[in-house]
Amino acid sequence: MIKEVYCVSEFCERYALSRTGFYREIWAERLQVFKRGHLTLITRAEAERWFANSCKPPPRKAVR
Repeated sequence: MIKEVYCVSEFCERYALSRTGFYREIWAERLQVFKRGHLTLITRAEAERWFANSCKPPPRKAVR
């Protein structure tokens, strides 16, 4: 069965990310989450979008 939402611990385990790294991604606005009561949740679509973007190399700066 494919999960449609992940809690923080499931997301971190699946993507090999520490909890600190997880919250850094939120603070940097690279990962969108939503709350259900006290739970912080991430949709599968958002997790896949984040992963695809995190695998891209950063843009190169022009050297003059």
